[in-house]
Amino acid sequence: MGHDRLYKELLRHFFKSFMELFFPSISGAIDYSHVKFLSKEVFSDVVRGTTGRVDILIETLLIEEEGPLRPSKKKRGLIIVHLEAQSYYQLTFPERMFLYSGKLYEKYRRRILPIAIIGHRRKQEEPSEFGWRFPFLDVMTFRYLKVQFRRRNWREFIELDNPVAAALLSSMDYNKEERVQVKLEFLRMITRMRLDPARMKLLAVFFESYMQLTEAEEERLMATIERQRLEEEGKLMEWMTSWELKGMKKGLKEGRLEGREEGIKAGILKGKTESKQEIALKMLEKGFETATIRELTGLSRQKIQKLRESLREERKEADRSVREQRLGEAYAEPPYERDFAESYDSPD
Repeated sequence: MGHDRLYKELLRHFFKSFMELFFPSISGAIDYSHVKFLSKEVFSDVVRGTTGRVDILIETLLIEEEGPLRPSKKKRGLIIVHLEAQSYYQLTFPERMFLYSGKLYEKYRRRILPIAIIGHRRKQEEPSEFGWRFPFLDVMTFRYLKVQFRRRNWREFIELDNPVAAALLSSMDYNKEERVQVKLEFLRMITRMRLDPARMKLLAVFFESYMQLTEAEEERLMATIERQRLEEEGKLMEWMTSWELKGMKKGLKEGRLEGREEGIKAGILKGKTESKQEIALKMLEKGFETATIRELTGLSRQKIQKLRESLREERKEADRSVREQRLGEAYAEPPYERDFAESYDSPD
């Protein structure tokens, strides 16, 4: 999955968690009852002959005081949050942020809140403003918010119950010797938060896109989990056990019943496929896009479409059952009529 789509999916499902994590004071002023993801904007640079695409645009409400005369009175105003994820160093990035904000304001005529998400490996602090001035005149200074992960220490986030903090551990500052510990803390965090399997899968894919352990490191990780045997380690892989390992064990059992090595392999493969389908169904229920489900599960577009149709039929059947139940209750004989009939028919 590409860098832009990873961040799009992460923020689409955890926008509030992202703002609470990095900009808590601003988050407290946002009304999350209205969060609308806008379509990507494409802007052309005629001078340079290039085309730029804005990463993430979110329309939401900002809660503010009406004015100095009525400080207790609150008002809500629409704003546009522009999140630009930058995966490589670019000298002209501040200028690009300025140009995007200007063009977005020109189109929407609303206040733009620009936020740069710096994910490249440079630790040198990135600028967060752009402008120009003369010796005789300070013309303009444009500023934007910024999160630069490589300047954040991963240990500062491991006690938080925030899914974005867990996913971004792999993008933060750590050394080679700490990689196994970072993965272990990531697993602890997502297990502790007990999210649904679809969102856990998204967090796991995001994490591993920026830090994949070697085979030797994976062995060290599993040995550490086995050696510590803490209560939370007993639940450490629960999200995987419930959906992937459960399928593998089921397939292994089916294969053993057949009594053949080929049957065992086929059973494991069948179990893995079934677990992927379960995860895909959860993702469909959560509103994940087809392209994202394909990349996270490896299922084909046709298979996902069949799952979507089966889910739609299940919902129709559930709605039909509810309607029939309500209809039956509406036409049921009232209790007082039943009492009257019983007293009338009684020989006494």
